[in-house]
Amino acid sequence: MKKLSIIIAAAFLPFTANAAVDADAAQALMKKSDCFKCHAIDKKKDGPSYKEVAKKYKGKADAEDKLFKHVTTKPMIEIDGKKEEHKAMKSSDKAEITNAVQWILSL
Repeated sequence: MKKLSIIIAAAFLPFTANAAVDADAAQALMKKSDCFKCHAIDKKKDGPSYKEVAKKYKGKADAEDKLFKHVTTKPMIEIDGKKEEHKAMKSSDKAEITNAVQWILSL
Protein backbone atom coordinates (compact mmCIF):
# COMPACT_ATOMS: atom_id res chain seq x y z
CA MET A 1 0.00 0.00 0.00
CA LYS A 2 2.86 2.37 0.81
CA LYS A 3 4.41 1.78 -2.64
CA LEU A 4 1.09 2.56 -4.30
CA SER A 5 0.86 5.87 -2.43
CA ILE A 6 4.36 6.81 -3.55
CA ILE A 7 3.57 5.92 -7.17
CA ILE A 8 0.37 7.98 -7.11
CA ALA A 9 2.16 10.93 -5.51
CA ALA A 10 4.93 10.75 -8.14
CA ALA A 11 2.35 10.68 -10.92
CA PHE A 12 0.84 13.96 -9.73
CA LEU A 13 4.19 15.69 -9.10
CA PRO A 14 4.26 17.49 -12.48
CA PHE A 15 0.86 19.01 -11.74
CA THR A 16 1.95 20.37 -8.36
CA ALA A 17 5.28 21.87 -9.41
CA ASN A 18 3.97 25.43 -9.19
CA ALA A 19 2.77 24.78 -5.64
CA ALA A 20 6.38 25.23 -4.56
CA VAL A 21 6.63 28.73 -6.05
CA ASP A 22 7.69 31.33 -3.51
CA ALA A 23 5.52 34.31 -4.49
CA ASP A 24 7.16 36.67 -1.98
CA ALA A 25 10.66 35.87 -3.27
CA ALA A 26 9.50 36.21 -6.88
CA GLN A 27 7.96 39.61 -6.27
CA ALA A 28 11.01 40.76 -4.28
CA LEU A 29 13.31 39.90 -7.20
CA MET A 30 10.97 41.60 -9.64
CA LYS A 31 10.83 44.70 -7.47
CA LYS A 32 14.66 44.74 -7.20
CA SER A 33 14.84 44.35 -10.99
CA ASP A 34 12.36 47.23 -11.60
CA CYS A 35 9.94 44.91 -13.44
CA PHE A 36 6.95 46.62 -11.84
CA LYS A 37 7.95 49.89 -13.50
CA CYS A 38 6.57 48.60 -16.80
CA HIS A 39 4.40 45.64 -15.71
CA ALA A 40 1.66 45.08 -13.14
CA ILE A 41 0.01 41.89 -12.01
CA ASP A 42 -3.43 42.58 -13.44
CA LYS A 43 -3.34 45.77 -15.50
CA LYS A 44 -1.47 46.95 -18.57
CA LYS A 45 1.26 49.53 -18.17
CA ASP A 46 3.98 50.06 -20.79
CA GLY A 47 4.19 46.26 -20.91
CA PRO A 48 1.49 43.62 -20.60
CA SER A 49 0.15 42.57 -17.21
CA TYR A 50 1.61 39.40 -15.77
CA LYS A 51 -1.83 37.80 -15.98
CA GLU A 52 -1.83 38.53 -19.73
CA VAL A 53 1.63 36.97 -20.02
CA ALA A 54 0.45 33.85 -18.17
CA LYS A 55 -2.59 33.64 -20.46
CA LYS A 56 -0.37 33.98 -23.56
CA TYR A 57 1.82 31.06 -22.50
CA LYS A 58 -0.90 28.85 -20.97
CA GLY A 59 -0.73 25.28 -22.22
CA LYS A 60 2.55 25.76 -24.10
CA ALA A 61 5.20 23.18 -23.25
CA ASP A 62 8.05 25.64 -23.78
CA ALA A 63 6.48 28.52 -21.83
CA GLU A 64 8.94 28.48 -18.94
CA ASP A 65 11.97 28.31 -21.24
CA LYS A 66 10.73 31.14 -23.48
CA LEU A 67 9.85 33.44 -20.60
CA PHE A 68 13.15 32.66 -18.82
CA LYS A 69 15.03 33.60 -22.00
CA HIS A 70 13.01 36.80 -22.33
CA VAL A 71 13.80 38.01 -18.81
CA THR A 72 17.51 37.12 -18.98
CA THR A 73 18.72 38.03 -22.50
CA LYS A 74 17.68 41.69 -22.90
CA PRO A 75 15.69 41.33 -26.14
CA MET A 76 14.57 44.35 -28.13
CA ILE A 77 10.96 45.33 -27.43
CA GLU A 78 8.67 48.05 -28.76
CA ILE A 79 6.90 50.55 -26.49
CA ASP A 80 4.72 53.22 -28.08
CA GLY A 81 6.42 52.68 -31.44
CA LYS A 82 9.90 53.07 -29.97
CA LYS A 83 12.34 50.14 -29.84
CA GLU A 84 14.35 49.62 -26.67
CA GLU A 85 16.18 46.89 -24.84
CA HIS A 86 14.14 44.94 -22.26
CA LYS A 87 16.00 44.90 -18.97
CA ALA A 88 17.18 41.59 -17.54
CA MET A 89 16.33 40.42 -14.05
CA LYS A 90 18.97 41.44 -11.55
CA SER A 91 20.12 38.00 -10.44
CA SER A 92 22.65 35.41 -11.54
CA ASP A 93 20.83 32.68 -9.60
CA LYS A 94 18.98 30.50 -12.11
CA ALA A 95 16.70 29.06 -9.40
CA GLU A 96 15.71 32.56 -8.24
CA ILE A 97 14.82 33.64 -11.78
CA THR A 98 13.03 30.35 -12.48
CA ASN A 99 10.93 30.91 -9.36
CA ALA A 100 9.89 34.35 -10.66
CA VAL A 101 9.06 32.92 -14.09
CA GLN A 102 7.02 30.12 -12.53
CA TRP A 103 5.19 32.67 -10.39
CA ILE A 104 4.24 34.71 -13.46
CA LEU A 105 3.04 31.59 -15.25
CA SER A 106 0.97 30.57 -12.22
CA LEU A 107 -1.21 33.71 -12.39
